[in-house]
Amino acid sequence: MEKKERGYSAHVIVFPYPSQGHINPMLQFAKRLASKGLKITVATTHYTVKSIHALGVSVEPISDGYDQSGFWQAPSADAYIAEFKAIGSRTLTELIQKLDRLGSPVDCVVYDSLLGWVQNVTRQLGVRGAIFFTNSSFVCSIFCRLHHGLLSLPLSSDAMPLTLPGMVPLGYSELPTFLTGVVYPAYWTMVMNQFAGLDKVDWVFGNTFERLDGQAAKAISDLWPVKMIGPMVPSSYLDGRIKGDTSYGASLWKPDSDKCIQWLDTKPNGSAVYVSFGSMAEVSPKQMDEIAWGLKGCNIPFIWVVKESEQCKLPDWFEPSIEDQGLLISWCDQLQVMAHEAVGCFVTHCGWNSTLEGLCLGLPIIGVPQWADQPTNAKLVEDVCGVGLRAKMDGEGIVRREEIEFCIREVIHGERGKEIKKNSRKWRELAKEAVDEGGSSDKNIDEFVSMLCGGNRSTLINGSI
Repeated sequence: MEKKERGYSAHVIVFPYPSQGHINPMLQFAKRLASKGLKITVATTHYTVKSIHALGVSVEPISDGYDQSGFWQAPSADAYIAEFKAIGSRTLTELIQKLDRLGSPVDCVVYDSLLGWVQNVTRQLGVRGAIFFTNSSFVCSIFCRLHHGLLSLPLSSDAMPLTLPGMVPLGYSELPTFLTGVVYPAYWTMVMNQFAGLDKVDWVFGNTFERLDGQAAKAISDLWPVKMIGPMVPSSYLDGRIKGDTSYGASLWKPDSDKCIQWLDTKPNGSAVYVSFGSMAEVSPKQMDEIAWGLKGCNIPFIWVVKESEQCKLPDWFEPSIEDQGLLISWCDQLQVMAHEAVGCFVTHCGWNSTLEGLCLGLPIIGVPQWADQPTNAKLVEDVCGVGLRAKMDGEGIVRREEIEFCIREVIHGERGKEIKKNSRKWRELAKEAVDEGGSSDKNIDEFVSMLCGGNRSTLINGSI
């Protein structure tokens, strides 16, 4: 069927890994593509499909083998990953074939880099494929070198700092934790497999932007030919070109944002701290206790997001004692809360999505990284962008209450905080510039759309568009 007969220029399936931190940026990319005239279908698991309601896109379910409750239903991470590959390959194939029968053939599948098996599906069906990385170029360049044998494990603390082209030197505690002993074998395999077969995909996308960590990407472009299309944050917080785009359009938990906004409305501008460690981080009871004491001791208003599954780790004294100072909630629309004028600081685990959100909103950041890529992201926050502080851990790997108090006071009221706030405003403008019309990321998206809608197939090699 000719594209002009279909009533749209091209049809793209966007397929994220089914966790909040992966759904959000890929769903935002789906909305960006839809705003440029493409027909978009988001493919997601049965467990997450009802959580997605986004502008300009349709949503179709596929199976990961655990339709009732997804990952939480699986007996182990290994079992989930294996079943997702087996069942997901079959049901994604069936979805593409169904759409073809319905007169809406798929031109391209944009898939999460953790789902490398999608490449086999697209090649068998003769559909173009684009891989989407949800990490920073800093982190991806490290993992890519490991995959290709340019770095080898274990990395010794005696050999630090690690100095790589296009990057600031990294100390041992600033490396992704997969490299320093905190290894989850099933996920480590997925991380390494992200970089296999990139010479056989049509496009490689990354949720970052040129001014942020483009030099790291450039230094390894022969192995990781990424096109930077980020930051993938709802348009209303950046360029405003997608009408009504005020949230990602997906939430696996029920937010309590109204309560937060009402509470913040009673606080002076820039006076409150917003604290959240994301959807996946599991904070130890000892660390939770230190954070609780630190927040209480700084005597500054705060909102602390603690998932219901984590609230049992809070000290018994905490919630009754913060009635006049703080607000404890289980989940919220993070962007909506962070954008409130009363919020003056973001205490975060430095997951990549949260880091980008802080940059896009011009909000000073205090990094309390837990695992995975978070220590490296915290390094970028403090030493590359100058938009925050990384809280220092003690010998037990715990950030103590005194350090938490110091960092919050320094950012909100201290001399260093003035420079951090100035840098935060600068990076907000750079992020907006990247996605606005004619910006570096916007150009990359436009080139993808143009090539997909009428480009020569022979030019779509190794991510070159």
